[in-house]
Amino acid sequence: MIIYPAHPVSKAPTVKLKIANNMSTDPETSQIESEQLLGILGDRVRTLRAHRGMTRKALARDSSVSERYLAQLEQGQGNISVVLLARVASALRTEPSDLLQMHERQTAEEVLIADLLRELSPDSHKAFLQMLSENFAVPVESRRRIALIGLRGAGKTSQGTLLAQRIDAPFVRLGSEIEQIAGMSASEIFSLSGQAGYRRLEEKALMRTLQQHDRCVVETGGSIVMNSKLLNTLLTTCFVVWLYARPEEYMRRLRAEGDVRPMENQEDAMADLRRILSERDEFYSKAHASIDTNGKSIDDCVTELIQATPQGMNKNMNTALEA
Repeated sequence: MIIYPAHPVSKAPTVKLKIANNMSTDPETSQIESEQLLGILGDRVRTLRAHRGMTRKALARDSSVSERYLAQLEQGQGNISVVLLARVASALRTEPSDLLQMHERQTAEEVLIADLLRELSPDSHKAFLQMLSENFAVPVESRRRIALIGLRGAGKTSQGTLLAQRIDAPFVRLGSEIEQIAGMSASEIFSLSGQAGYRRLEEKALMRTLQQHDRCVVETGGSIVMNSKLLNTLLTTCFVVWLYARPEEYMRRLRAEGDVRPMENQEDAMADLRRILSERDEFYSKAHASIDTNGKSIDDCVTELIQATPQGMNKNMNTALEA
């Protein structure tokens, strides 16, 4: 089973800078933020150029950007266009997005690892991830938490509740934890802080859950797998199970519950549901186990889930199977 590597214990310090749709609308504050962003960009270009052993003249030649403009850019004074930024990134053998990361400085090891990954084939990426997980992740059989992932309507709440009862473990609904931290409903969080604000709270809720419970069943949100950091965290601290069904079955369950939020105001709800599944399936499939819930009772699904769990993982598993 290929899983993501453990998330790093430490990171380069980050700059507290509002970006994208969270940038200030106040002219004076916006100007300060813009200057900070350009300063970070200049430092990134200068640092990567040094790691590559390139002179500014060589970078100018390879990127077709003037040496004078590169000097301004590295000093945090160049308001570069997207096209020119792409040229500079290509000459530095990196991606434009890498130059805009909010780390103050990238270590030489990070640069070398990124270079190595860019040269590897997709199959080699999988082998690389496997090697990292084997060397740095907690062994699957040693984990005492079970995380349920999957789209809304997959049965995470019903199966998670019954599973927790059977193995006598706490059941944690991450959505409820998020609302508790925020002191408001999910809809209010999205209204006030947008998706970015909700994702920050989701990360905080997951980390708090892991700190408070060394053994539990966790129900996650359907889109958590789209956040690579949180997916890594789940895969390296929990036994992750993907609950899934056919699109028609998802739709039937959602309509039966009166819950069609993922397809709200869509002319073709089924097409939108299939699109969501297509986008997420690759990430859901990273789970350690998967359960097809089509045409099965909750009890049958939970029994299958327990059977899919490593024997040595939980002292109550065998008892639960005999119940």
